[in-house]
Amino acid sequence: MAAKKVNKSKSAAKRHRQSERRRARNKAIRSHVRGAIKDVRSAVASSDLSRSDTALRTAERLLGKAVTKGVLHPNAASRHLSRLSRHVNTVRSPARA
Repeated sequence: MAAKKVNKSKSAAKRHRQSERRRARNKAIRSHVRGAIKDVRSAVASSDLSRSDTALRTAERLLGKAVTKGVLHPNAASRHLSRLSRHVNTVRSPARA
């Protein structure tokens, strides 16, 4: 196992501590977003309109928060939301899908 690298300066050590905190926060936010997306997809798979609408609203809120915090690019969040909405719309009107 390699020895742990020691930072060369106090400022480098501080930057490392900050980046570790951000990484942990970003990981948690991304994990919540992924879970919300899975909830929408499972609700659509079960053809439950009320559950998929609720899950879509939750996913939309979490995607917006992720964008605000800089975890996701705005276009990526928009793309996710667009695709999820399209899936939910298949449950709303299966004839048009």
